Amino acid sequence: MTTGKTSFPTRRAAAERNREKILASARAAFADGDTGISMAEVARRAGVGMATLYRNFPGRRELLEALYADEVDAICEAAVIEDGQTPGEALTAWLRLQFDFIPNKRLIVSELLEHADQDGLPSRRGQALDAGRPLLTAAQDAREIRDDLTLEQIFDLIVAIAKIPGSPDYLEPMIQTMLDGLRLPADKAARR
Repeated sequence: MTTGKTSFPTRRAAAERNREKILASARAAFADGDTGISMAEVARRAGVGMATLYRNFPGRRELLEALYADEVDAICEAAVIEDGQTPGEALTAWLRLQFDFIPNKRLIVSELLEHADQDGLPSRRGQALDAGRPLLTAAQDAREIRDDLTLEQIFDLIVAIAKIPGSPDYLEPMIQTMLDGLRLPADKAARR
């Protein structure tokens, strides 16, 4: 006998889809630089009602925190050596993801800080560093990447370049020069 009610697993799947639609809409808005997007506009773009939006994210801060956490989680999950990649190639590809994330991160974090309470904003840098350390170690062990830099120093270089005012076309040669500079000099790589 059917009751006409949606089963719990189906409702749970629908709720997860709604959450992902909301996050995707907010992510797209921030990628376009639209930091002033209202919660109502996020709901409209996601195709959900306001009750659904607020059930998932009681306020703007919770939405931004979830968006930031998802972005950092995605970067951490990308810290892998794909088939056909050398450890050095995997590391530099992952570092480029870090660089590409910074403009979105800056927008999200600046807005979060505007609404921060005394607890402030939890740092996710340690999570990203932990994810990337095995890549750096593998690339250094393979003698593809200099061994006189820590991942913290490399992150600081990336952030410094990202802070320079300019378009992506202006910053691209700078980040590429930094990534090229991570390679072990030829004379040291030959001394295996």
